[in-house]
Parts: sequence; structure tokens; C-alpha cells
Amino acid sequence: MSGNSDEDDLEQLREERLQQLQDQQGGGSGQSDAAREAQQAQRDQAEAQKKAMLRQYLTDGARKRLNSVRMSKPDFADQVEQQILALAQSGRLGDQIDEDQMRELLQELKPDSQEYNIRRR
Repeated sequence: MSGNSDEDDLEQLREERLQQLQDQQGGGSGQSDAAREAQQAQRDQAEAQKKAMLRQYLTDGARKRLNSVRMSKPDFADQVEQQILALAQSGRLGDQIDEDQMRELLQELKPDSQEYNIRRR
């Protein structure tokens, strides 16, 4: 159970950092505190719904693998999450995605890696 606690702690730190950055950037934007709080509440609710759906459709191993990917490639992890949620909402996702299926999905969705051929003459 410590895995979920670690994930929750990590997500809390991410949200706090995001809020700090938004406060720094949007400090002089003229937006009222109430409007900013309402937007934050809306983002928090959307994030909670997304997490609940992912928890429903991913096994623990698949979630751990996705979190590992998030550490090195957060944009790619967001893209994978969106893909999983789209599959789930369209009804094309039968059962939970396990770690092996997650590995295959990551392999399919990863951008083509660039190859460098160095020839010495």
C-alpha cells in the first residue's frame, strides 16, 4: 500500500509546484483570487476523475510502469494516459491493462527514435 501513498505524495508535490509556478507567472494578470481558486478547484476535480479512471483500468504493475515513464518523459506519460482514457471511454478497453499490455502500449506509442550512423573514413 505504500506505493499509492508515494504516488499521492508525488502528485501532491507536483500540484504544489504547478501552483507556485502559476502564482509567479499570473501574479499580475488581474485575475481575482476567487476566479483563480475556482479554476484550481475545477482542475483538481478533473485530475481526481482522471486518476479514478486510471485506477479502474490499470493494474498496480501498469500504474507503476506508467509512473516510471512519467519520471523521465512526463509529456509522453500524459499522452499515454489520454490514449488509455480515450480507449476506456469508447468502450474498446475490455479488462484492466496489466504490466505486459502497458509495455506493449508504450512501445506502440513511443516516438520513433532517431538513429545516428557514424561512419569513419
